[in-house]
Amino acid sequence: MFLHMKSGLAIRQNFYVRMIKFLDLQQVNLKHAPEIESRLLNVFRSGWYLLGEQNQIFENNLKAYIGVPHAIGVANGLDALRLILKAYIELGVMKPGDEVIVPANTYIASLLAITDNGLIPVLVEPDENTCNIDIQQIEANITSRTKAIMIVHLYGRIVFDEMLKELCQKYQLKLIEDNAQAIGARYGNIRSGALGDAAGFSFYPGKNLGALGDAGAVTCHDDELATLIRALANYGSSKKYINDYTGLNSRLDELQAAVLDVKLKFIDDENAQRRQIAKRYLSEIKNEEILLPQMPVNEDEHVWHLFVIRSKKRNQLQQYLTDHQIQTLIHYPLPPHLQKAYEYLNKKPGDYPITEQMAETCLSLPIWPGLTDADVAKVIQVINDFK
Repeated sequence: MFLHMKSGLAIRQNFYVRMIKFLDLQQVNLKHAPEIESRLLNVFRSGWYLLGEQNQIFENNLKAYIGVPHAIGVANGLDALRLILKAYIELGVMKPGDEVIVPANTYIASLLAITDNGLIPVLVEPDENTCNIDIQQIEANITSRTKAIMIVHLYGRIVFDEMLKELCQKYQLKLIEDNAQAIGARYGNIRSGALGDAAGFSFYPGKNLGALGDAGAVTCHDDELATLIRALANYGSSKKYINDYTGLNSRLDELQAAVLDVKLKFIDDENAQRRQIAKRYLSEIKNEEILLPQMPVNEDEHVWHLFVIRSKKRNQLQQYLTDHQIQTLIHYPLPPHLQKAYEYLNKKPGDYPITEQMAETCLSLPIWPGLTDADVAKVIQVINDFK
């Protein structure tokens, strides 16, 4: 800024410094504007806004992309997980009071889906290197009441291996994927969403595949499960006004289905852009105050929904970046077991020290398709200058 004199008055002028946004959804979506606008207009003119052609098209394309026989559009990611568990209860696979193993280091939606169905979440600490559930610790938490393991591909990184697969077979457990953050990631030749028995997807606007509002989906391999989930999502009805189950109202509307179908075609290219930004961060951030995430040996196992660094000076670092016009977010500042909503689980500070340490030190940097090379370079330089 500078001062100059006019009529004896000092006038302050500020040079505008552009903020590097944590995520610029307007820019991300405007790249696809012509086709999205055309599809939305067609839906508007069709007069059919729920459970119509756009839903069918998107479901067919999603299941082909994931590599599963079934995809069911639902209202949001939380409902996707709720419906999977509700369906297993209806099938007699589970009952209220049964246990579901889930990572302690996750967004609260993973637990909400469990407790909303009267099931008990059994929390397991993360691996310090990946932030995902520590598969080595799972077996010690399995009891006679355990009926499923819910894995969360946190930040976009696959959590899966042969040991996990063998545990599920040994104890006859269902493997449920919370795939809200990892669409497009692969384990070998298998995409996330096809690794377990069923998977829940979120298409919240900020996800790698984001709608223009809330949206979600379930993918699965089992015909009976898919039929039941589809009915449960529609008031428990597979035939109008005939309700076989106490279901939910959780349907993907035609407008969101149309948007998602357009953007699905570009998901691999946009994930590749995220990987390129991650590679630059990993190779060029040199500040010893910063603990960087790891790139898996197989790069396809990570789609970098979030690039999460850790620092003991996290709060100072965040303010420093804000002062330099770089937006960041904290995912997540308070773990589920310390939330008031779960006081009844009788957990206390110190029960999950690795999870709590991550909550106290993590900071998410901008990483989205369309972030310019100059923006990435600035983020790197500013972080490297932090003391």
